[in-house]
Amino acid sequence: MTQIDFYSGADNKLRTACLLSAKVVKQGMKVTIYTPDMGIAKQLDKLLWTFSSTAFIPHCHVDDKLAHVSPVIITTQGNPLTHDNVLINLNDEHPPYFSRFLRLIEISETTMEDIQAARKRYRFYKDRGYEIRHHKLGDA
Repeated sequence: MTQIDFYSGADNKLRTACLLSAKVVKQGMKVTIYTPDMGIAKQLDKLLWTFSSTAFIPHCHVDDKLAHVSPVIITTQGNPLTHDNVLINLNDEHPPYFSRFLRLIEISETTMEDIQAARKRYRFYKDRGYEIRHHKLGDA
């Protein structure tokens, strides 16, 4: 069964996705980042190049010819996937294919709209019997 982790209290969802992607890649796993649209996908692509002055995270869009060898894949709704390691969801809805991944990461910002969308996704997973681990960000 897919392991689900919720990270709540993020100041910036895209930056948090970059940080978590770097951690996962360091562990030798591949990451798919599911974005709601191409606008967010492009923002994320740029941020993965620039978010850290000392780290580089190889990545590409799912349609790129290097997607099968890239450790981080950026995708939007309906695109085919290239692996089943870790899925980071940046969409307000649950990904329709999340259960084929070993691990799902959900990130919630501090806005009321984002918190409500995250609660809805949390209930969706919980109602289906998934055990969920919660990580509160920003308490340091």
